[in-house]
Amino acid sequence: MSEVLVLGGGMVGTATALALQARGCDVVLVERGLPGRETSYGNAGIIQSEAAEPYAMPRSLAALWRIALGRDNGVRWELAGLPGQAGALWRYFRASAPARHAAASRVYAGLVVRSTEDHAPLVEAAGAGNLIRRGGYLAVAREAAAFEAAARDAERMARAYGLRMRLLEGAALRAAEPGLTGALAGAVQWQGAWSCADPGGLVAAYAALFERRGGRIVRSDATELARAGAGWRLGEVEAAHCVVALGPWSATFLQRFGIRVPMVLKRGYHRHFAGGANLGAPVVDEATGTVVSPMRDGLRVLTGAEIARPGAPKRSQQITRSEAAIRSLLDLGQPVEAEPWMGTRPCLPGMLPMAGPAPGVPGLWLHFGHGHQGFTLGPTTAALLGEEITTGRAPVPALSPAAIL
Repeated sequence: MSEVLVLGGGMVGTATALALQARGCDVVLVERGLPGRETSYGNAGIIQSEAAEPYAMPRSLAALWRIALGRDNGVRWELAGLPGQAGALWRYFRASAPARHAAASRVYAGLVVRSTEDHAPLVEAAGAGNLIRRGGYLAVAREAAAFEAAARDAERMARAYGLRMRLLEGAALRAAEPGLTGALAGAVQWQGAWSCADPGGLVAAYAALFERRGGRIVRSDATELARAGAGWRLGEVEAAHCVVALGPWSATFLQRFGIRVPMVLKRGYHRHFAGGANLGAPVVDEATGTVVSPMRDGLRVLTGAEIARPGAPKRSQQITRSEAAIRSLLDLGQPVEAEPWMGTRPCLPGMLPMAGPAPGVPGLWLHFGHGHQGFTLGPTTAALLGEEITTGRAPVPALSPAAIL
């Protein structure tokens, strides 16, 4: 009998399998496809050790009005997608109040600032150093007023959390990224962040490391999970514990156990372009909620968030606007794929990920809800969950499902 089943082969699930394996557990990782080919594949590839404050919902009437009218490309919405998520969105709005957001940030910062430290030994052991850049990324501003505001906020963040950053304008910005030829007032360079040329490839490398260390990966559907006495069975595999790390699919999966998870499902799009300018690091265009990141497959243009009902067809407006925004800053070249990729981020209203025992279901553990930062935080929260499963001590009680649900 295996000690632990881990359901989900994204960054969070794969990191969980590695963390438990390192603590001496016999682990089986379950994935219906190939590790790293779902949500973990589609992100910007930034390990954001500077993202000490989670994304809050805008609360000003002006910002909400812009979103409602479709004028904010960073957040788009579909009317049919709102009723099913209304309760979670209301909780998200309340959690974004200044005092509550500050409390969440104190916990979040303690996780994020150690993210590169937690990735580092895995990158080395997996032989994946060729995928990692350690030069940070640029958050660019188009207007002088926007740059001044970004600079003030960046300096506040740097003081509060001990982050490394510098302000670039004029010649310094052009020297950092000669490919940026559009009109820009300046940029904040977050120096401590890392970026990855193939996020899905990094997860696959971690999964291969797990196998080399004696772990098993089983291709199966998580819905086949069943009770086996006091433990769990999936196909021919039995285990004493089971970790649910299914990202945006976790809430639906857990309904069978009577567990109701309020989740805000934020869809995002990306598309690759080749034949244009080169970038040495990711660039975030705050004005349009767009990221352009250099990848193996070309420059990956990524959108902000879209609130839509599960299963809704792709919509082209957001990625089209994001492409146009980046073309105004650099020579983007031509699209690589005929259609953009789309995936969903698993966001919990309180903005903290969940890592701990499922309430009322012995032997079941929950590890999801990282929102925009699953790629960043996977190894960090996996280490915390591994400690709790093997010692019974919860290192960060605020991540407990009992506290969050």
